[in-house]
Amino acid sequence: MYAAYAAARLARSRGFWTTCYGPSRNSSTLTKLPSHYTLPSGDQIPSVALGVWQAGKGEVGSAVKTALKAGYRHIDGAWIYRNEAEVGDALKESAIPREDLWLTSKLWNTFHAPEDIEPTLDETLSMLGTDYLDLYLIHWPIAFKKEGSNVLDKDLTADPYPTWKKLEEMVDKGKVKNIGISKSYQTCHCRIQNLTANPLKYKPAVNQVELNFWNPQPELLQWSKENGLLLEAYSPLGSNKQVGESLSVPEVKDIACKLGITPAQVIISWHVQRGTIVLPKSVTASRIVENYDVFEIPQDLFERLEAAATAHTPQRVVNPSRGWGLPFDVFDD
Repeated sequence: MYAAYAAARLARSRGFWTTCYGPSRNSSTLTKLPSHYTLPSGDQIPSVALGVWQAGKGEVGSAVKTALKAGYRHIDGAWIYRNEAEVGDALKESAIPREDLWLTSKLWNTFHAPEDIEPTLDETLSMLGTDYLDLYLIHWPIAFKKEGSNVLDKDLTADPYPTWKKLEEMVDKGKVKNIGISKSYQTCHCRIQNLTANPLKYKPAVNQVELNFWNPQPELLQWSKENGLLLEAYSPLGSNKQVGESLSVPEVKDIACKLGITPAQVIISWHVQRGTIVLPKSVTASRIVENYDVFEIPQDLFERLEAAATAHTPQRVVNPSRGWGLPFDVFDD
C-alpha cells in the first residue's frame, strides 16, 4: 500500500497526465459543478470545505489561511479536534467578513446533556472568534456522561430528543443557524428516524458520514435524497491508508487522463456530482488548492466510476466502538 501511496504522491507532484495516452480534454473547457447547496433554512452551504480533523498544532492555521486564499469559505471543525483556537486566529487574520464564511463545529459525546450544550457551544464560539455557527452537528450518535471516561449515557443515546431540543433553542437564540447529525448512517436508518419521529422544530439539515470510493453507500445517498437530508462526505479520498489506493484506481486515473485533471479532483468532483458536500482534509498547500477545483464529469464516465465504486464490498475505516469500550457497534441499529 505504501508503494501505491508513494507512486500516487509522485504522480500528483509531477503532473501524472504526462503518462496518459490518446486524446484528453483541457480542464479549462470543463463545466464547473455547483458551488453551494440550499438547506431547509434557505442558507447556502458551500459544496467543498476544508476539513481540519487531525490537523495538528502549528499547521492547521496555515492550512486555513491557504484555503481561504484559494477561495474556500467553508471550514469544517469540531471541539474534539483541539484546534479551534488556531482556526479562529487564522480566520481573524484573513479579515474575510464573517457573513462570507461558513463555519461548522460539532457537539462532543460528553456534552449531550441539555445543561452542558450551551456552555460547550460558547467555548467553541469564543475559540473561533465568532458569535454564531452556520452549522452545529451532533458529532456521534453516542452520549457519554461527563464524569468518568467514556461512561455510556444509555438514556440520551437511546433518545437524543432532549439533546436536539436544546440545539433547537440555540438556533432560536441565534448562536447556531443550522443543526444536523453525524455518523448516523445505519442500513435501516432507524437512528435517524428515531429522532425525526419527534415533533421537531428544526429537522436535521445534514448528515456527515464516511463516504469514499471504498465506502460509497449508494443506498444511504438515495434514501437521504428522498428524505431531504443532505450528506457531507468525510474521508472523501479514503483514510490516510487508502489515499494512495484511491488515486490509483484504474477508472479514476483514466477519467483524470481524459479530462486533464488530477485523480484527487476526479474523486472530489464525483462526490459533488453525486449531490454531497465534500470535506477533503490536507495541510499541504498545493493539495489544498488542487482539491478546491471540481468539474462536471461526463455522464458516461461518471456512471463508470459509480459502478466501480459500488462493485466491491464496502470498507468502513473509522469505527471507535471497541476503543470506547461500547457493548455494541456504534453503526448497528
